[in-house]
Amino acid sequence: MAIATLVVSLVMSSLTFWAVNSIQQDAQINDTRFGRDLGLLLASNVTPLIAEDKLTEVAQFSGRFFHSTSSVRYIIYANEEGHIFFGIPFSQDEVKNSLTIQRKLELPEDYNPEVNNPVVRQHLTPDGKVTDVFVPLSLKNQYLGVLAIGINPNPTVVASSNLTRDVTIAVFISIWAMVILGGVFNALTITQPIKELLLGVKNIATGNFKQRIDLPLGGELGELILSFNDMAERLEKFEEQNIEELTAEKAKLETLVSTIADGAILLDSQLKLILVNPTARRMFKWEETHIIGENFLEYLPPEVTEQLQQPLTHISQEEQTKEEKEHHNILPSRGEFIISLNPPNQNTFRVLLTQVLDQNRENIKGIVITVQDITKEVELNEAKSQFISNVSHELRTPLFNIKSFIETLFEYGDDLTEAEKLEFLQTANHETDRLTRLVNDVLDLSRLESSRNYEFTPLDLAQPIEQTLRTYQLNAKDKNIELIQDIQPSLPPIWGHYDLLLQVFTNLVGNALKFTLEKGTVTIKAYAVKANPENPQEYSHVRVEITDTGIGIAPEDQEAIFDRFFRVENRVHTLEGTGLGLSIVKNIIDKHNTRIHLVSEEGVGTTFWFDLQIYNVA
Repeated sequence: MAIATLVVSLVMSSLTFWAVNSIQQDAQINDTRFGRDLGLLLASNVTPLIAEDKLTEVAQFSGRFFHSTSSVRYIIYANEEGHIFFGIPFSQDEVKNSLTIQRKLELPEDYNPEVNNPVVRQHLTPDGKVTDVFVPLSLKNQYLGVLAIGINPNPTVVASSNLTRDVTIAVFISIWAMVILGGVFNALTITQPIKELLLGVKNIATGNFKQRIDLPLGGELGELILSFNDMAERLEKFEEQNIEELTAEKAKLETLVSTIADGAILLDSQLKLILVNPTARRMFKWEETHIIGENFLEYLPPEVTEQLQQPLTHISQEEQTKEEKEHHNILPSRGEFIISLNPPNQNTFRVLLTQVLDQNRENIKGIVITVQDITKEVELNEAKSQFISNVSHELRTPLFNIKSFIETLFEYGDDLTEAEKLEFLQTANHETDRLTRLVNDVLDLSRLESSRNYEFTPLDLAQPIEQTLRTYQLNAKDKNIELIQDIQPSLPPIWGHYDLLLQVFTNLVGNALKFTLEKGTVTIKAYAVKANPENPQEYSHVRVEITDTGIGIAPEDQEAIFDRFFRVENRVHTLEGTGLGLSIVKNIIDKHNTRIHLVSEEGVGTTFWFDLQIYNVA
């Protein structure tokens, strides 16, 4: 309202002053026209008198003219040099002396004595603007001087203009006095409640739904305040309900994230941690560290920081410029990295980076990081590669030997003696047997490492042990090695697979005979382990031990002895083997839900032992 009043008052005042100014301009034009005509009239009458030097008559005529009207302010006559020789209401002294100051008329710059048209100008005085008219005095093309007449402004117009201006100013001041009084009254009666209402709305906008307004007002403003309080109460209840729902949803999401097998990390746009699930804490050993709100890069292993610092800095940048998008320089919204840690951890992680964008997919709100521990996967891939490489190498040697001897027999059979042919055939047969054993071992290992299920039955452990000893009896006799069987009488039946356990005994006894020197011993021992020393009839499991007095296994080889294609003979340069026997043994023992152990000392011998579950009749 104040602005509207100001605008209206300014407009009306402007119109009034414009009207006054227009009237004054018209009056000035009339004064100019009147002064020009009056100057020309006076000049035409006095020019002949000045030419004849009848200054007295000029003075008399000018005096009568000056006193006959109030519109003339002054009449001044100057000669051709501009020196004033007569003027009303002033004139020069009749008697000149050495102290007399000769006055000179200041002419306008555009005054031209050769042009007979009068020159008009105006100047401001304390009594108002005076119109100055300069009329050249010429007679018969002879320039005699100049006539200057001052015309007073129209007193009626000046008085009315001043009155209009004063009235306008008074009205303007009165209007604003009323506006100010109205504003004070409005502030006391209406503005203060509205301010309270505005403050309440702002508080509600900031989330303070407990805001209430308590003012004793009636009418429409009172109803508005009551409606506001009712709205605030409803919003407070709605907020409480939403908070409960959001809290429940947040708890669900946190529970879901915490149960994810992969590490989940949420960062804001400043790379500060917002959420970390337990898996990620375990991966990076953050269980006892408070990291929420901290910079993510400061708590990572050096290898991870080195690879993720630059991508995270790029992916967290703000919206790209239009020119960058037009040139397809768009920042990646996702990134995948494979990072291996240095010893002693030696873990390998797959890290996935994903941007979190706003609703318009323009500004980055955060970054989701998924961390997967692929250490076993990498090890498995390396083991597969190693397995393929070893199998290829093991197959290449016997195949090359077989092909070489067969080609020799084929091309030079007539030149060889019967003994040489027999030797070549025996070598080819030996390499074929070696190749067959390798293929069979690879197939057995493949079946064991697959998800195939074996059907276990209760069995007497003495049977596969006796069958194994019968198999290797002749071999042991040829090498002058004693096979010893030490089986506890009335051994309880165990829960297992006959063929698989027979393969375990065959491999272990065969290795023992291979690495035991002449006159040594190989012993298979099986006995039940008591579960409770106070009850001799209660057993927990059956333990099997295969002991030899062979060359033993070096400590540095004992950890790798069960790896595929690892052979002790590679170090001792003795007998041949596929390097898969003990790996097959380990897999079979794993199928029986137990573990195989070894105790060995170089030059003394080796003992392999494992436990088997006793079959209990339900």
